[in-house]
Amino acid sequence: MSYPLLEAKNEIINILKSALIKLNYKYEDDIKIDIPNSEKGDFSFPCFNIARFEKKSPEKIATNIINKINKNNIFIENIEQKNGYINFFLNKELLTKLTLDLIIKRKNRYGYLNNKNKKVIIEHTSANPNGPLHVGRARNPIIGDTLVRIYKAAGFNVESQFYLDDLGKQVAILTLGIKNIKDEKINNKNIRKKDHHFVEYYKLANDLMKKNSKISDEINIIIKKSENGDKKTLDEVYKSYFPILQGINESLKIINIKIDKYIPESTFIKDNSAIDIIHSLNKLNYLKKDGNSFYIDLKEFGITGRNTKFYLTRKDGTTLYATRDIAYHIWKNNEADILINVLGEDHKLESKQVEIILNLLKIKKLPIPIFYSFVSMPGGKMSTRKGRVVYLDHLIEQCINRAFYEVEKRRGDDLSKEKMRKISKIIAVGAIRYNIIKVQPEKDIVFNWNDALNFEGNSAPFIQYSHARACGILSKIKNKNLDSKGNKFLFNNESEYILIKNLAEFPMIIQEACENNKPHLLPNYLFKLASNFNKFYRDCPVLFEDNEDIKNSRIKLVYGAKIVIQNGLKLLGIDSPTEM
Repeated sequence: MSYPLLEAKNEIINILKSALIKLNYKYEDDIKIDIPNSEKGDFSFPCFNIARFEKKSPEKIATNIINKINKNNIFIENIEQKNGYINFFLNKELLTKLTLDLIIKRKNRYGYLNNKNKKVIIEHTSANPNGPLHVGRARNPIIGDTLVRIYKAAGFNVESQFYLDDLGKQVAILTLGIKNIKDEKINNKNIRKKDHHFVEYYKLANDLMKKNSKISDEINIIIKKSENGDKKTLDEVYKSYFPILQGINESLKIINIKIDKYIPESTFIKDNSAIDIIHSLNKLNYLKKDGNSFYIDLKEFGITGRNTKFYLTRKDGTTLYATRDIAYHIWKNNEADILINVLGEDHKLESKQVEIILNLLKIKKLPIPIFYSFVSMPGGKMSTRKGRVVYLDHLIEQCINRAFYEVEKRRGDDLSKEKMRKISKIIAVGAIRYNIIKVQPEKDIVFNWNDALNFEGNSAPFIQYSHARACGILSKIKNKNLDSKGNKFLFNNESEYILIKNLAEFPMIIQEACENNKPHLLPNYLFKLASNFNKFYRDCPVLFEDNEDIKNSRIKLVYGAKIVIQNGLKLLGIDSPTEM
C-alpha cells in the first residue's frame, strides 16, 4: 500500500541523495528529513552536518543542493532555503485528494503497511503466577500489547508470548501453602477472583517459611523435584498456580490484552535443552567449576563487580532460571525472525548475561530488549515486602468509579445508569492504557488521576471525546454520501490543511513506532490529531456552512478524522465511544 506522505518523503530522500552525489558532498547513509511547523514547509532537511564536512556555510550548502535538485516531481510544489534548512512544500490539492480518498476507501485498514512476510515474537507480562498483577509492573503488558498491535499494523505476523515461571521458588511456596494451610485460615474466602483468593495461601506460606526451617526444606524439595522434571510434582504445581493464572488473564482481558501462547519454563527441562546448553558451553571451554556448580566468568565480556560469575547450575547439578531462559531464546530463534522482550529495568544485567551466552553459542537472532521503569502511585514506590502493593484490579475499579463520576456530572440528566457505566468502563480502560503508554518506557511514571481522566488535556478521554464529537456531527447529516470517488475537495481555511496533513502522517507514525520500538509516539500523535481536529471544528462550520461544496468537503474531513482517531486508539487497545 502506497501512502502519499510516505511516498513524498521517500521521493524527497531520493532526490536529496542524487543531488548530494552530484555535488560530491559527504553525508550519512540514512538521510533524515523532519516535519517542521507548517510555515517552514511540509518536510525540512538540515544542512549543518554537511556544512561542517565541507567547510561552507549551511545556507551556501542548502542553495547548492537546491540548484542540483530535479524539480520535476508531482508532489513538490516549491523548495526554498531558510537559515541552513531546505524546506519542501507539497502540492496541497494532490495531498488532500490522495489522503482523503485513501482514508475513506480503506477505513479501518488506513495506516496499515504492506505485509513483511516476517514473524515477530513479543514476550511480555511473564509475571510470577503466585498472585494478582500489581500496578508497579502493569506497564509491561500494556507496552507489550501495544507493540503487538503496532507490529501487526506495520505488516508483521506477530505472536505474543508469556514465559511462565512454573519451576521457581514463588510457585513452590504457593504449592506448599495450598497443600498445607487449612481454608479457615484464609480471610478472603468469598473473593470472586481466584488470583486474589489464592495469593493468601502464598502469603501465609511465605510467613511460615521465614519462621520454620522445616517448611523451607519442604519448599526446596518441591523446587528440586520440579527442576528434575518429576511429573507428579509438576502436575501439583500446575494445579496450584493455574487458578491464579486464570485471574491474571481476567485482569488482562479487562484492559483489552490477550496472550497468544504460554511457554512454561519446565518445557526446557523436559526436552533436555537446558542441560544441552551446559554441554555446548563446556565444548567451547568457557565453563568453570565452583565445587560442583558450573559458571562462566563474564569479566572479559565487560561485566564488572560482584556479577562476573554467571552461574548456570547449582551444586546438585540442576540448571538455574537463567540457563532455562537461554534455552527458551534458542527455541524462539527457530520460531520467528524478530524477537522482542519487554522487561523491567531491574532485568538489564540478566538480559546482558543472556545475550553474552547466546553470542558464545553463535545464535543469530538476539532478542531486542525494551526496558521500562516501574509505575508508582503518589504515595511512593510499591513494595510487596512492606505491604504497599496496589493491585491492577483495584486501580481499574477505582478508575471506573472516578470515570463514572465524571460522566454522571456531564450526562447524568440524559443517559441511563447502565449506559453511563458502559461509557465509564471504556473511559477508565483508555485512561489507564493511554496514561501509561504516552510516556517513554525508560522514564518513571507516577500514576496521576487528574492527568489520566482529564477531558481537556493529553489523555485518552480528550481523544475519545474528539471521536465522539465527530460521530455526533456525522449523525446529524441526512442522506450521507461519504464515498470520495470522483470528488474534488474544496477547502478555504488553513486549519483544514493542517488537519489533512496530520491525517496523512498516520502511516509514517506507525512505521516509525515499529522501526524504533517507540509505542509512545502513537499517543503523542493522537493528542496532536485530536487537538487539530478541535481547532478545525472551532474555525470551520460544518453543518452550518452555506457553500455546499465546502460543506461536503468538510463532512468528509470529519469522517476521515473519525476513522484515523478510531484506528489510532485501536492500536493503543482503547475503544472509541460514539458518545460521552
